[in-house]
Amino acid sequence: MSIETRFSKPKSRRGAALRYVVLAGLGIALFSILFFRLWSLQVVTGDRYLAEANDNRIREVTVLAPRGRILDRDGEVLVDNRTSMAIQLDPLEIPEDGAERRKLFTSLGDVMGKDLKWVQRRYRSEIENSPPGSPATIARDVDDDIVYYVQENQADFPEVQINRVFVRRYQQGILAAHVLGSVGEVTAEDLEDPANADLEAGDTIGRAGIEQSYDEILRGQRGTTRLQVDSAGRVTGQLRAINPEPGDSVRLTIDSDVQAAGEAALSGIGLPGAFVTLDIDTGEVIGMGSNPTFDPAIFTRPLTQPQVDDLYSEETDAPLFNRAISASYPVGSVYKPITALAGLDAGIFTPSTVVQDAGLIEIADQIFTNAGSEPKGPVDLRKAMEVSSDVYFYKLGAEMNGSLQLQQWSRRFGIGVPTGIDLPGEAVGLLPTPEWRNELFAEGGTDRPWAIGDNVQLAIGQGDLQADPLQMAVAYAALGNGGRMVKPHTLLQSEDAAGRVIEEKQPEVNRTIEIDPVAREAIMAGLNDAAQAPLGTSYGVFGGFPVKVAGKTGTAERPPKGDQSWYVVLAPYPNPKIVTAVTVEEGGFGAEAAAPVALQILSAYFDREATTVSGGGGNVE
Repeated sequence: MSIETRFSKPKSRRGAALRYVVLAGLGIALFSILFFRLWSLQVVTGDRYLAEANDNRIREVTVLAPRGRILDRDGEVLVDNRTSMAIQLDPLEIPEDGAERRKLFTSLGDVMGKDLKWVQRRYRSEIENSPPGSPATIARDVDDDIVYYVQENQADFPEVQINRVFVRRYQQGILAAHVLGSVGEVTAEDLEDPANADLEAGDTIGRAGIEQSYDEILRGQRGTTRLQVDSAGRVTGQLRAINPEPGDSVRLTIDSDVQAAGEAALSGIGLPGAFVTLDIDTGEVIGMGSNPTFDPAIFTRPLTQPQVDDLYSEETDAPLFNRAISASYPVGSVYKPITALAGLDAGIFTPSTVVQDAGLIEIADQIFTNAGSEPKGPVDLRKAMEVSSDVYFYKLGAEMNGSLQLQQWSRRFGIGVPTGIDLPGEAVGLLPTPEWRNELFAEGGTDRPWAIGDNVQLAIGQGDLQADPLQMAVAYAALGNGGRMVKPHTLLQSEDAAGRVIEEKQPEVNRTIEIDPVAREAIMAGLNDAAQAPLGTSYGVFGGFPVKVAGKTGTAERPPKGDQSWYVVLAPYPNPKIVTAVTVEEGGFGAEAAAPVALQILSAYFDREATTVSGGGGNVE
């Protein structure tokens, strides 16, 4: 046997040893990695993971702030808050599995007395209209029995939250609904607006009216509460709370008595219409209403699609539509004071110029007539206002055609111009001009260019003219105060929760019109005669009213609908303080529908009994 043979290890034994060494090295390496990983988790990042573990046992709940109150000018509460228990679903906790989700919705529906489809519709609607991740409010004003059951069985409903929320309460019911407006939860679209950078999912913001215009004052600041919960989601304690800050209150210029009188009078007629009452010196809106109206409380709970449709439907006369500031109508003879000032300024007539009114007049081969073709006889400016002679103003319109004199004066009085009221949704209206109609004709939007008849029709508030009660109220306010175009507003002041004044609203004047005092006096005297002289068009309504007024009727043709009734009145005469403009769709003559509404409003303002003259006056329009 050789020495090499005696002292050499077998190859199989050398290979096994090598494998042992490699495995041992791998074991040591894996142990080292595990050791250093455990050391990193417990020593290096242990505090961070401990905090995250604690957070898994903590739920942070946003506490919404109560919105500020809305008061009338005397401090009576129009809108405040009440608390409501709401059932909400956390979308992040909702099972992704369809069967599990249906099981949850079915169980929740059983508790609420609803079926599966109802819960699915409510959840889908909330998710589609809310920002991602925000809780889906399934129901508000939930009965205590349901609240207690869900809380006692929280382990069976970990996805369900019971939260206390603030809901708007309308102390005067539907009073001033269009002025007050409504609120709603923020949407994903709201959060994309840079102006809403301070909003979060679940916040409530104003959607219309005062609630929208002064949302930043009313909104307040949200708070938060950190709750300790167990693995089943049950609350086991409160860790920390930051109380919300209530919103500030706003006191409005609205007089509740005037407001209620106007709304009741309009409602009693039963036709769509609107009214506006202003302080002619400050622009304060003393009353503003639109008929039909709506119950703002409906927005405190989820609405069905049919309910939403009814609010906008023409079949129900669109209750949400604020006809006082958003509608556009021909205004009829209430336009005549503007025409008179334009004609007098142009030197066409003087206040003493007499026109023979035979009941009709031919202009450019076209016959224009008074209402019912009734002749008024010889009329000067004052008499033309009293008996509402169309022929007188037809002549003025024809004489001013081509000069734009009538359009210029109309623009000065705010026709076709927004008033700047502090409410959303104001319509601009339309002041027809030759340029406008000729461009429309060139584009194929009408069958003819401008003609003299267009100016004749504009002179009596007809034709293509479009305006609303607010614009006419502001125009008459300027006539009453000597030429100052006041900016109408509904805010009187803002107040803190203790009632201390934060800021008062200061009156604003958009512009000043130079009105000849002699012309103004003649027009005002004619308006007083129209209301309270025996031959006046509204004598049958205002002839027995103990306060002297200056008012003008209007009957506007609005085919295919029936005639629109108008009335605008300044009171007291000759130094007025307020103006009221009323319109009633398809109400007929101004003295038949709109004037009686104005009478009720002025009766409430002056605290006087509304009386009418038996048999009426000699003219009706």
